[in-house]
Amino acid sequence: MKKIHLLLLKSFIRPFIVTLLIVMFVLLMLFLFKYIDDLIGKGFQWYIILELMMYNSATNVAMALPLSVLLSSIMTYGSLGENYELVAIKSAGISLRRAMYPMMVVVLVLSAAAFFFSDYMLPVANLKYYSLLYDARKQKSADLLPENIFSNRFPGYSIRVKRKDPDGQTLHEIMIYQTGKLETNQTVTFAKSGLMYRSKDDLYLILKLRDGVRYEEDAGSAGNLPRQRLTRFRFKETEQKLDLSVFKIQRTDENEFRNASMMMNLRQLQHYVDSAHHEVDSNVKVNYNLVKAYMKYTTVPSTSSVIKKPIPADSIKLTGISDKVNALNNAASEVHQIMDVLRNRADRHKETSKSIRRYIMEYQKKFTLGAACIVLFLIGAPLGAIIRKGGLGLPVVVSVIFFLIYYIIGTIGEKSAKEGDLSPLIGAWISIGVLFPIGLFLTYKAATDSALFDVDLYKRFFKRFNLRKSKPI
Repeated sequence: MKKIHLLLLKSFIRPFIVTLLIVMFVLLMLFLFKYIDDLIGKGFQWYIILELMMYNSATNVAMALPLSVLLSSIMTYGSLGENYELVAIKSAGISLRRAMYPMMVVVLVLSAAAFFFSDYMLPVANLKYYSLLYDARKQKSADLLPENIFSNRFPGYSIRVKRKDPDGQTLHEIMIYQTGKLETNQTVTFAKSGLMYRSKDDLYLILKLRDGVRYEEDAGSAGNLPRQRLTRFRFKETEQKLDLSVFKIQRTDENEFRNASMMMNLRQLQHYVDSAHHEVDSNVKVNYNLVKAYMKYTTVPSTSSVIKKPIPADSIKLTGISDKVNALNNAASEVHQIMDVLRNRADRHKETSKSIRRYIMEYQKKFTLGAACIVLFLIGAPLGAIIRKGGLGLPVVVSVIFFLIYYIIGTIGEKSAKEGDLSPLIGAWISIGVLFPIGLFLTYKAATDSALFDVDLYKRFFKRFNLRKSKPI
């Protein structure tokens, strides 16, 4: 029995690791294709790109792990069925349920590891990933001086280069406007050609200008007029230093992202939900106190314990059209006041309720990741035993179909729960609830040697149906 368990474990671990790496690589390529324009051409150091890819890989585990479990389980039991090893196991008196026992233990361990990963490591990875991606996307382009465009990337300068040589360093017909203390272009430099390069410490961009002229305006000795004196001098060669510190990636404080639901663990999510519910309950009392000032004694019910003898509304007699018009205008004014008071309160209540639903969804997703691994294994293992095909052909097609069903249903449920159309608990678990009966059904069919995917069986059925339909009555 131990040898059979060892055989099944070896047959599962190898394709699981391979499929996990392949899926992670595909998801990483999708990330690069999506954000390639935000990362290329900004002069990032290689380790920043590598760090961003590493954090993105950690965030992709929530999608890659269930798909890898599904695909590897189909491949494992499909290969065993294709090589008649399952037949040999069953002929030895071992049922399919007992053959799935060691694999089920491994999947339970993976589910527990997925839970702890989503609770402890995934919030940290999300925080690092989204904060670094935010800083990378707002980073300025490394194309410092584009052709035929006035570049304002350097603070205090507006620079235009008419043409660049193919080497990217030799410049022609350079125009530089420099802003002075009075926030006006007080210095203008023209040069026929120049050379652009970085300093050794990579702190400055140096422009070595040739054959040019510089015009400077200042207030002069008296200082009364901002443009009292004009200075012009020609040069054969001069240097202009431009600070490159603004092009270094500026990291945002990570504490600004910690309030997002994806950056919290179970304890933090529960604390936020409890605080939000307490805020909603306190707002209800505040809303009542705001409206209570507009409540008149004529609206007090006859069973009030505070006012013993309320005056009925029909006892107030209005004589004349002007009195009635004034009463209606006063009533409409008070209604508009109440609506203005409650409108902002209602919008705030709506946003708070939406945040509560979003955080409850994130709370439940900590558990659904491990449950998805178990449910998809219950689908993949019997499917592999039924279709009896190994490799990366049919198993990949079947696993992708079931994973798309799981992903689409989960996405619809999540969005519906966030909009308030479904309970967050139902929205988080609806995909698991739909696929779990399918997994039990497939397990039963595989244990009873059902020919569920036997094409010849369906051909014979439809052939008998057509013969019965064509037989004369």
